[in-house]
Amino acid sequence: MSVFIDGIHCKADESESILNIARRNGIYIPAICYLSGCSPTLACRLCMVEAEGKRVYSCNAKAKDGMAVVTNSPEIISERNAIMQTYCINHPLECGVCDKSGECELQNLTALMQVTAQNYAIKDTHKPHVKWGKISYDPALCIVCERCITVCKDKIGEGALKTTARGGDQVAKEMKDLMPKDAFAVWSKFQKSLIAPSGGEELDCSFCGECTSVCPVGALVGSEFKYSSNVWELEKIPAANPHSSDCELIYYDVKTTGISERKRKIYRVSNDFHFATLNPAARYGYDFANENASKDEENFKNITRKFRLGEVKNIIFNSFITNEEALILELLREKFGLNLVNNEAKRYQEFLNEYAKFSSESLYNGDAASLSKTDFIITAGSFLRYDAPNASYALNNALKINKSSAIYFHTVADEVVKSYSKNLLFIEHKAGVEAKILLWILHEFGENLDEDTKEFLDRNLIDIEVTEGEETKIKKQLKFADELGIDEAKIAELRAKKESFALVVGEDFIYHEEALNLASLLGMIAKFSKFKVVILPPRTNSLGVAKICTLSERESGFSFGYNEKADFSMSVYGGDLCAPALTQQEGTFVSYDKRVVPTNAALPYLGYTLNDLANELGLKSRYTIDYTPKLARVGEFSEVKFDDLQNYYDNAGNSHRGYLLNAVDIEAQAKFEFDKLKFDEQEFSVYKANPIHQFSKFTNRASQLNEVGALYASQAFLDKFELCENEAAKIKLGDKILALHVKLDKNLSSCVAYIGEFDEKIDIDAFFESRYANLEILKGDR
Repeated sequence: MSVFIDGIHCKADESESILNIARRNGIYIPAICYLSGCSPTLACRLCMVEAEGKRVYSCNAKAKDGMAVVTNSPEIISERNAIMQTYCINHPLECGVCDKSGECELQNLTALMQVTAQNYAIKDTHKPHVKWGKISYDPALCIVCERCITVCKDKIGEGALKTTARGGDQVAKEMKDLMPKDAFAVWSKFQKSLIAPSGGEELDCSFCGECTSVCPVGALVGSEFKYSSNVWELEKIPAANPHSSDCELIYYDVKTTGISERKRKIYRVSNDFHFATLNPAARYGYDFANENASKDEENFKNITRKFRLGEVKNIIFNSFITNEEALILELLREKFGLNLVNNEAKRYQEFLNEYAKFSSESLYNGDAASLSKTDFIITAGSFLRYDAPNASYALNNALKINKSSAIYFHTVADEVVKSYSKNLLFIEHKAGVEAKILLWILHEFGENLDEDTKEFLDRNLIDIEVTEGEETKIKKQLKFADELGIDEAKIAELRAKKESFALVVGEDFIYHEEALNLASLLGMIAKFSKFKVVILPPRTNSLGVAKICTLSERESGFSFGYNEKADFSMSVYGGDLCAPALTQQEGTFVSYDKRVVPTNAALPYLGYTLNDLANELGLKSRYTIDYTPKLARVGEFSEVKFDDLQNYYDNAGNSHRGYLLNAVDIEAQAKFEFDKLKFDEQEFSVYKANPIHQFSKFTNRASQLNEVGALYASQAFLDKFELCENEAAKIKLGDKILALHVKLDKNLSSCVAYIGEFDEKIDIDAFFESRYANLEILKGDR
């Protein structure tokens, strides 16, 4: 469609709001309550415009073909001025110490609307500050724009906040005739409401902190940041989330700690909240730097000598690493004939390679960024809110805003996911039946299948009785659907009139004992159905490492560890040599959207880097980022210099972050052998997963996230094993025993517990071959 805003010709899609069209075309319309990608609340009414001669609110009004819109007129300007006056009534004049001063939208709009007088007044009501864990709330500063409520509901999916009665005086009715109608409505609403936790006095949520980011004033702020700095003193360093594979755009807000000590410090992490949503680790897990790094010249000489003499046989590392560092390790492998050992990335690499054989592409064909626009979504093999919170935000946003439908398969029932939407079908299944899920998808949605596949699926059809009204009919159905408890009628309802499809899978599949068979089936789904497949990388840069490095098993001999324990370790947290944290490095990651994104150093580093080691061993690059264009030696990467990489979202929400990997065509391999599939159900009592705010030993080193590892359990699990929260318990497998404290996770309704690997003092690898373990559970005194 064509729309004319202030005489400017703008192209638009059907049902698109006037405000979003204007933003995409660089036309400014003020709005203090609306968030891109969320439902409009009409709380502020500042976005009023004239459309076809009528007053409408542009956040909610849909454009029509040929529509003419005027964003400013004398009447609109006057009304906006009056609205801003109402927001300033009794608003504390504490800008000099307010945490939001300098980036406060109330300040900006008061100036923009040229508010130079105050024509209205009402008695104030005292409301004390409240601290909800990591978040502080000052009701006196709150303008009840409801952004915090909206973002928690429409993006995060937790609905942890609501409006509550303010208990203040009501606006006198006679004012209705003495002031503009919208200003009166905004003031009346403001006098009635405040913000409060939806579940009681305490805030019950995952503490992603997104509510503090979207707050336009200083009402909601991070407790740690409160009164710590004026925002205009902070330098924003653009970076990428170093903790999880969303690699979302973040800003490290940095300044020196004082006059006498000019040491730089990260005071908070902020984000472009309209388009970049952060998980708890990204928001609060920023202080994990190696601040006391130094150069141990003797140890540096010793390890370089061992490399030259061929004594080093293995390099052990993890995927919390940049692409440039991964390339350095690969070049060292080639030069010295080493084994690169990264078990997690190797599993992911093998899974991708097997997938490619059957999909005919070297990369999965979907991305999480498009989930919010997708009509029909299936997730399987991922404990989504815990494994990849940002992907769960995208799923929730699709359900809430796009009115999409979804099926969520998992062994652990997450009550928060269940509450996302009535259009989400949550199917709790047994462990070990993951292949049945993929076969059902292939049968239900596959097109132009080869004869072997059709023959196998036909062999597994069964007759079922279907009642429609008063008639009972016999219908052919894949027996796996019946075994999984799939309601075919509900599925038909959910998929009706859907045109775009996405399938998201995760770590359960990658670590599965049948992982390669699952990867093959997944590749077939990508090739023979409309589904866009996303294979979530387990760690921040698993995808980058899997593409860059030749990975193998550890062999006997001397091992060099990079942020991992080995005979000689180069580590952020102690070892034979210091290593920089990801807050102290420039480089790139590959996100789960297959995008090569840059990250910048927020803090200085005074120790040795991998590039120093490589230079000493003859590879010779002045800076680590000199390797960025050299990534193009791998087919999917492009030859782009680090300083040429962009890192922002435009006003339409389009990503200008780095560049996308290029998928390479793969010649199709042999046909899949269906007879080798196994469908054995697996009993398990404990699941391998981290709490929602933890991803690694690096997040657990952050002061606001640090905790002791525990056995996190549902109430049903506590009841079954007669355990109490905070008491000691033991898990046992053969002669291996591990003692842990018990913590309740009330979001789980399954009879299940999980253990994370973020606490480096607790070694759980011996208890798990996949993500499931059938462990004996004992009370701590037994």
